[in-house]
Amino acid sequence: MNGGLPQLGDLSAHLSLAVAQLSFLLRPNFSGLAAIDWEEWQPLWESNFGSRMEYRRLSKQLVRQERPDLLEKNVALLARQQFEESAQAFMEETLRLVVRNRPKGFWGFYGFPSCLNKHKRKTDKTYTGRCHKGTRKQNDRLSWLWTQSTALYPSIYLPERLAGSPDAALMVRHRLLEALRVASLWRHGDSTNHTTPVLPYARLAFTHTLNFLNKTDLEHTLGESASLGAAGVVLWGEMKFAKSKQQCILLKNYIHNTLGPFVQSLRSNTQSCSVQRCHSNGRCIRRRTGAGHWLSLASAPSSDPFEGDGSTSSKYFHRYFLCQCYSGWTGPECCRKEEEI
Repeated sequence: MNGGLPQLGDLSAHLSLAVAQLSFLLRPNFSGLAAIDWEEWQPLWESNFGSRMEYRRLSKQLVRQERPDLLEKNVALLARQQFEESAQAFMEETLRLVVRNRPKGFWGFYGFPSCLNKHKRKTDKTYTGRCHKGTRKQNDRLSWLWTQSTALYPSIYLPERLAGSPDAALMVRHRLLEALRVASLWRHGDSTNHTTPVLPYARLAFTHTLNFLNKTDLEHTLGESASLGAAGVVLWGEMKFAKSKQQCILLKNYIHNTLGPFVQSLRSNTQSCSVQRCHSNGRCIRRRTGAGHWLSLASAPSSDPFEGDGSTSSKYFHRYFLCQCYSGWTGPECCRKEEEI
């Protein structure tokens, strides 16, 4: 479809269609989350493995047709160059267009940046959660993508084999740390004082199932995200959650009894930490990224969020968390306005 390969795609037609879809779907003053689901191929040649290897094969086939005189090693080099240049053009120009047309949206591609730290076996006793050794270099090569993105949307979906496992927190932690690293190094356009927000995609249930996450699993996903300084979390679910009346009832009960209370408590603690630790001018981030200190595990905050250091929660916040100041604020506790430039 559409040429099959980005090298054969019609970029102008694609962008024209994107404009039409934007006009139809999003009002001109749209100001919400806007993740682009782009999963058929990856922009870097080596990231197209498994079923995506077909893009490599067809790219080399295209070069052979156009340049039958080339040696095979040069065929691969040229195929890679053509594929990556075309892939970049499609993704980069798409972001430029949507940001220009709906500038208040938080635009980015779902699943980026990647970490490639998949947990392969339930019996794996050596899992560290760290990203694949080549991940940083690959993500650094995508600097053009990060400078056009106004939000980052990594995936933190959990496989069911990680239910209740501390390895789940390790997997989520390192995916978020890599996204936060990218966000700290590259920012949209000429922005120098506004870090790109990281909003991981989480699922209500384990991947490829309708089995809901319990409180421990929510700690490992939503709790870990909040404690590392994510700007929020996108909770994803498909129509399978509403495939029958019984399934709808199960979803309602889960939201009412498990998810809702957890999110409410996490949100309250996150806000209280911001008030007590960062003067409401920043978000709390874990002092030691590898420590198991969660905002969701802080003692119940005082009814007065401005209560001094005597409260148990305030001591917890000050001991285990630092501040990441919002735009316009600086200092260890975000209590000083940045000088106007």
